Amino acid sequence: MKNYLLVESHPSHPERLEEFNRWYDEVHIPEVVALDGFVGAIRLAPADPDGGPSVTIYELDGDPQAAKDNVHAAAAAKQLNMSDSLSYGPIPKMRILALQSDHLPIFVYMF
Repeated sequence: MKNYLLVESHPSHPERLEEFNRWYDEVHIPEVVALDGFVGAIRLAPADPDGGPSVTIYELDGDPQAAKDNVHAAAAAKQLNMSDSLSYGPIPKMRILALQSDHLPIFVYMF
């Protein structure tokens, strides 16, 4: 069974969106994907003008809770280069999801 870690996050301020996107794509995702239990990631931005969170979907390998714990441990040990362009109000939401069905050919090309 495939598992994914879905993360919803926001920039700390709308004026810092470009900085947030650059940090997330060029620094954060590569650091997280290098951790044990992670295979790859895709990142989605809100398409509507009202905004909403940025969503990152990480593909996991092995125990999904262990992968999530690895992110928390790396952050606590300051092994991840965090940015103040990331909002902590609201705190990023993290959820582990299991693949229910696979009818979307787009995912074949993303991972």
